[in-house]
Amino acid sequence: MLSRRGFLAATGAALAAVPPAWAEIGAPAFVAAAREADGAHALFGLRDDGQIAFRVPLPDRGHAAAAHPVRAEAVGFARRPGTFALVLDCAEGRVLHRLDTPEGRHFYGHGVFVDGGRILATTENDIATGEGRIGLWDAANGYARLDEIASGGIGPHEITRLSDDTLVVANGGIRTHPDHGRDKLNLDTMRPNLAYLVEGRVVETAELADPKLSIRHIAARADGTVAIGLQSQRDPSERVPLLATHRRGAAARTYGADLAATCAGYVGSVAWSGDGRRVAITAPRGARAVLFTEGDDTPEIVHRPDICGVAPTASGLAFTDGTGGVLTDRGAAKHALSWDNHLVAIRG
Repeated sequence: MLSRRGFLAATGAALAAVPPAWAEIGAPAFVAAAREADGAHALFGLRDDGQIAFRVPLPDRGHAAAAHPVRAEAVGFARRPGTFALVLDCAEGRVLHRLDTPEGRHFYGHGVFVDGGRILATTENDIATGEGRIGLWDAANGYARLDEIASGGIGPHEITRLSDDTLVVANGGIRTHPDHGRDKLNLDTMRPNLAYLVEGRVVETAELADPKLSIRHIAARADGTVAIGLQSQRDPSERVPLLATHRRGAAARTYGADLAATCAGYVGSVAWSGDGRRVAITAPRGARAVLFTEGDDTPEIVHRPDICGVAPTASGLAFTDGTGGVLTDRGAAKHALSWDNHLVAIRG
């Protein structure tokens, strides 16, 4: 997963004073960014019943977060094309470190811890060339920048890891530039892919038959099967799949074409259930989540306004929406918040 230079630098670093373990602050189940009623932004911890466990202020709108696998520490990422991320002590409610991208880079709003929590990997854009990059940060030594490696495509968005620390990157294929806001600059030539990286090198990529299906969000099951949430760059009413699954060495399978119109061709997040039997995609523009179960051809629909966040629970799934709602298999809650796109499970 890591380059040799990054690995040696990380393993040679001494651990500084760090926050306590997640269990020591009440074992929250999730983290998520939200906008508060007064317009302020914060990162919240949620218990498994949807109640708030902690709050840490953010200076601007967040997107996703990465929860450290051991320490009560999370990294909140700015929304694309933001250039900062904050490392947050979730026990004390304070900022430990601010990460700023190098000159000519910006974040895509996602990251993942690997190597037992010693390395943070972040999706980034090389602004000049449009090539995707993965930034490597030393979480064992003040989050110093270690290295960067190629993502294997353009527009890397979500990044996750397999059990052996293989990095999996959703290269959405869409080129953007901060000078053009959120405009999509290469729709005629876009070529998304799913890339697998081992020791800093791309070892496998997978593409779908339709290049206009942007590979944006991913989730990995324990057996290495990756679920892929798609965003269509065609007319939202066109019949296109919105979910795919892939395992290394095999062809991707697609699902959900019959639901494309009601989901407005847009998947906001994807997650496997805790038991691995179901996979869910959220469609905030269609005000619904769709759950697919192995061996069942009829998907389950959950109707909720602006539903977007989804994450695994011990055996099922939890959801958040833009009206402040939280739905888990342990209960439901409502807060005076607007949850942002992603709900991140804490696995510590």
